[in-house]
Amino acid sequence: MSLVLINQGEADWLSMVVNKGTPENLVLRLFKSNTTPSETDTEATYTEADFTGYSAASLTGASWTVTPGAPSEASYAQQVFTSSANQTQQDIYGYCLTQSTSGRAQWAERFPAAPYPIANNGDNIGVTPKITLD
Repeated sequence: MSLVLINQGEADWLSMVVNKGTPENLVLRLFKSNTTPSETDTEATYTEADFTGYSAASLTGASWTVTPGAPSEASYAQQVFTSSANQTQQDIYGYCLTQSTSGRAQWAERFPAAPYPIANNGDNIGVTPKITLD
């Protein structure tokens, strides 16, 4: 599945480009709902993971690497989400990035081989946030 830039995220980005909106740090969240991202989604579309040891990852603006070119790319270091206990299996289907203050969803991606099961202590999922524009 390809990354989907959500319509409300597009509007937020355009507002920031023309200095009408205020930039916000992003939060990387795994989702456990069997959802295929769509442009019309909102943050309410996704049911966030809640396995033992999970917490969303705050991504600070200064830590993104932006590389201009054809295409241009913004990327962030891999974030690893690790279970800290044996538990009932929770299937993880993908991730969504939201703004840290408003909570508005910006983009989402379903994992190509979803779902990934989390059930045992030490089970983990790594996500390297990246977006490419051309």
